This record gives sequence, structure tokens and C-alpha cells, in this order.
Amino acid sequence: MRIVFIGPPGIGKGTYAKILNQKYGIPHISTGDIFREEIAKGSELGQKVKYYVERGLLVPDEIVIEVIKHRLSKPDCEKGFILDGFPRTINQAIALDNITKIDAAIVFEAPLDVIIERVSGRLICPNCGAIYHIRWKPPKNPWICDVCGSKLVRREDDSPEVVKKRFEIYKQTFSPVIEYYRAKGILIEIDASKEASEVVKELEKILKDRGILKI
Repeated sequence: MRIVFIGPPGIGKGTYAKILNQKYGIPHISTGDIFREEIAKGSELGQKVKYYVERGLLVPDEIVIEVIKHRLSKPDCEKGFILDGFPRTINQAIALDNITKIDAAIVFEAPLDVIIERVSGRLICPNCGAIYHIRWKPPKNPWICDVCGSKLVRREDDSPEVVKKRFEIYKQTFSPVIEYYRAKGILIEIDASKEASEVVKELEKILKDRGILKI
């Protein structure tokens, strides 16, 4: 099952990928996570990425493609993978086709007001990375992580104003990539305004019906 996840920030891609990963053992590959890990390690790749990230610039296609190619060559990707955050450009999509065959590109969609409600209520533990939501998944004790007891924080870029801006940037950035996969006949559009379990259930059914998810 070699699939690409596409959707605006806050749509729930990470949650859906985690559910599928736990159920089928398919690795969830996020370029953002890889970049953060490499920067933290201080690797040669991390230094390259850090240069662009610190200046608020997009990491060049050739570096991103190099990262993805290396990651997809690892043994855990033999059964498949879920790519999140890649490809972001037509060049990256074409490069990915040259690396491997993609079975489907999944586009998760929801109204902007739903995304704002989800993101603006999100609480994150800076120590262990656990994620909560004021409404849907509140911690047992207000602003305290259930896992490690650290004080939870709300990211600055989770404010409604920033979410709206990121949504517009997403639409501009990913529209060509979405149309690229639509033209190839492998685009699957999913209503992500429902509960995560319902979204994944619908996605599983479609993937099974198309013979992509084989159990």
C-alpha cells in the first residue's frame, strides 16, 4: 500500500496515518519529522535543511527528493508506506514516480471553520509530544500531560489567523499536485469533517474496493 496523504494543516493526516500504521504496520513518513530529526542530530543533511528553515525558505526539491529516496529504501517500506507532506510540487511528484509506483493519492477535505476549531483547541506536550484537544481529547487535569505530567502548551501557529493563512498557502501549493494525481486517475477524495475513526473506515473501504489494501 504505497499512498500519499494530502490535506491542509490540522485536517488530521497524522492521526489517520497513526491508526493505519498501528493496524497494518505501514510506516508513516513525514518530511517535517525527518527534517526535525536531522536538525536535532546535527547531521550534514540537518545542516542543509536548517539553513533554509531558519530563513523561512522552502527546502529545495533536490534535497527533499534525496531525503525521501533514502527513506523509501529502508526495509520497513517493503510492505508499503504513507507519505505525508511530500510531494509538494509537480517536480517532486514526477521524481516520486521515478523512485516508486504510487497506488493512490488521498486528499482529505473539510470546511475551513472545522479545521480552525480543531487546530485552535489543540494542546501539545513539549516534553513527550503527546497531543490533546480542549474539546475532543482533554487531559485528565487541565493543561497537564497525562503521560509525563509536563505543562501543556498551545503552539503560536495554531491561532485562527495563522490557520487561515496556512490554509490559503496549502490551496495554492497543492492544487497543481492534486490535479496531477487526478489526471493519473489515482486521486481519492475523503470527507475529513467526521470523527477520525469514521474517516479511516471510509478510506479503508475505498482502498479495499480498489485492491490497494490487501489483508
